[in-house]
Amino acid sequence: MKSILLPTDFSKISLNAIDYTMELFRNEECEFYFLNIQKASSFVSDDLMTMSSSATIYQTIIDTAQKSIKNVINTLTAHYKNNKHSFYSVVDYDNFIDGINQICSAKSIDLIIMGTKGATGAERVLFGSNTVRVMQRCHTPVLAIPENCKYQDIDKIVFTSDYLSQYKTKELQSLFTIASLFDAKIDVLHLTKDEKLSATQKKNKAYLDKIFQGLTHEFVDVEDEELFKTVQNYVDSNNIKLVAMSSRKYSFLDRLFTRHNVEKFGFNIHIPYLVMEDTGENK
Repeated sequence: MKSILLPTDFSKISLNAIDYTMELFRNEECEFYFLNIQKASSFVSDDLMTMSSSATIYQTIIDTAQKSIKNVINTLTAHYKNNKHSFYSVVDYDNFIDGINQICSAKSIDLIIMGTKGATGAERVLFGSNTVRVMQRCHTPVLAIPENCKYQDIDKIVFTSDYLSQYKTKELQSLFTIASLFDAKIDVLHLTKDEKLSATQKKNKAYLDKIFQGLTHEFVDVEDEELFKTVQNYVDSNNIKLVAMSSRKYSFLDRLFTRHNVEKFGFNIHIPYLVMEDTGENK
């Protein structure tokens, strides 16, 4: 059974990601943990005025959030009627990242799924600030669902790799899981400037081919004229349904966050992003 964390602030973006998740894992036995993290600053003066004398700010915030999660769960239960899914409510009063890491550890979470802002507007914001922090600082794979992304079966995936380091089986487990759900084809995208692969890159590519055995996959070399534009064009022209990447140093994601101001640039893809962290495991 899979354990999936769904951080939520009850916004339209967040609820869209939750609906996407229900569809994605509709045929899988899953435990879903709905997490809402509160801060005292979120408690407005109007609420203070309506509290009973015995209530505390803390308890009132927690009770309100728990009631909101219960409403979400009731709506999902009534709409999807899926007996493969179990739902749990968690409300925390903590730092956002610390709260997520703590529940991921306590509940052995396999995957975090959260909504994120799309690349729209004058500043072309790709990821919301919370999503960026989760990708950079949490120790569990993250699937980010853009705000206007509507569910489609994931039959084609692009996985970016430079072959500069050897991926580990455990590190890529979330990619294997999602690909297996739909027998998806994985295009391993290597951006090249016509240089030959080094001996290390050849070895790492061969190892990647080995651990992808059992999954339909293809290694694709694309000329790297401009990193983000090249990936975006490949996604658009090949009807890709999911972009998967590693958070390793010098990876596509690392270049995404360091080459530009994290939230402002013209990378505009409206499909889910799967971000996998280096686990530190040997296998």
